[in-house]
Amino acid sequence: MRILVTGAAGFIASKVVELLLQEGHAVIGIDNLNKAYDPRLKEYRLAALSGRPGFSFARVDVCDRAALERLWADAADGRPFDAVINLAARAGVRPSVDDPWVYVDTNMTGTLNLLDLCRRYECPKFVLASTSSLYGGHNPQPYSEDQDTSRPLSPYAASKKGAETICYTYHYLHGIDVTVFRYFTVYGPAGRPDMSLFRFCRWIAEGESVEIFGDGRQSRDFTYVDDIARGTVLGLKRLGYEVINLGSDRPVELLQVVRLLEQELGKQARLEFGPAQAADVRATWADIERARRLLGWEPKVTLEEGVKRLVDWYRDNRELAATLRL
Repeated sequence: MRILVTGAAGFIASKVVELLLQEGHAVIGIDNLNKAYDPRLKEYRLAALSGRPGFSFARVDVCDRAALERLWADAADGRPFDAVINLAARAGVRPSVDDPWVYVDTNMTGTLNLLDLCRRYECPKFVLASTSSLYGGHNPQPYSEDQDTSRPLSPYAASKKGAETICYTYHYLHGIDVTVFRYFTVYGPAGRPDMSLFRFCRWIAEGESVEIFGDGRQSRDFTYVDDIARGTVLGLKRLGYEVINLGSDRPVELLQVVRLLEQELGKQARLEFGPAQAADVRATWADIERARRLLGWEPKVTLEEGVKRLVDWYRDNRELAATLRL
């Protein structure tokens, strides 16, 4: 297959590209390499993909309709893509409260731009990365895909709700086969430096204070990046229109994660507690029965093993990891 992967220098997308190349697909990756977080980490991931057979890269923003149009028209002499995996996104709950406009631009308008190109160039398959944040604070746990998502607590979640909705519209009107994945708290080597596990690892490793919002008893369904990437690639199968959770089905309190990191790093954390954030939910927990049934997917990497791999990566890449802007 010829597959367009957006956000290709990102945490999850770079792993998805790696898996697709291993399976023998041709991948065109695009990314605008913005400064939402330290771009050196994006360059690090991209360097690991550059030069691999079957991979090409273009610096393109999904919000730039003209640039996307040129890319589609020029790619492989106009031969259409077999699928688009849209992993380009502005992510993060708290920053979206400060600047919701950029989240709407990238997550909603960017998705619309790609869907309309799929319509015009008859690309039959579209995969969208969405988020567990859509479940808000009012649904019972574990979260299932049919629950109410009409009350998102952050502009980030609201923008992903909009993206999911326009995906359904293009499926209904134009027959595009769409798989939407709601990811649950993804972590692992070379992860985003604004995410809790990366920050905790860095702070403990470097002897800095570990900042926790709230009492630390809030829980997250931490899911290892390789498992997320594997599920995303499985989503290329024809399903009509489906929304699917990808999570570990094992919520863990933040303080327990700190203890695991302390064990792996051989250092004790200096904890500092701050006020809870209004846009953060108290807990997340994925019901993954639909992923099992439709994709034959379930997570393979335990939190204990995943934390070990994260710490190993941090130690091996400390010159970069310890200096990244958090």
